Amino acid sequence: MTVVVVAAVIEDNHRFLVTRRQPGVHLAGMWEFPGGKTNPDETREAALRRELLEELDVEADVGERLYRTEHVYPDRTIELDFYRCNIKGAPRPLQGQEMRWVPRAELPSLDFPPADAELIALLTTSDAR
Repeated sequence: MTVVVVAAVIEDNHRFLVTRRQPGVHLAGMWEFPGGKTNPDETREAALRRELLEELDVEADVGERLYRTEHVYPDRTIELDFYRCNIKGAPRPLQGQEMRWVPRAELPSLDFPPADAELIALLTTSDAR
């Protein structure tokens, strides 16, 4: 089973917005860039705008795709696109998830899913602006 997922790379003042996956879900407790699964009838950009509104109560301008990867987990394959996004307003976690603004240099110290590893390396070893 392949799941198409989109994630927002939101940077403000050299810090990135990340959220923690909640208990009871795939990869629970891990940090991630906010986003989620796409619905069959929506574009990746529309899915990302919808997810950010549902999860963080913010409207988003979806910019360039920064990175695309595919990762095979034991129970599913994830096709994952990361987009640079700008948000309007202050994000607030609507689903009870933990949320943090993390400096670029601290990203590698957080426990991210394996599918995010190459993006984290890209963001921390170059000035990916």
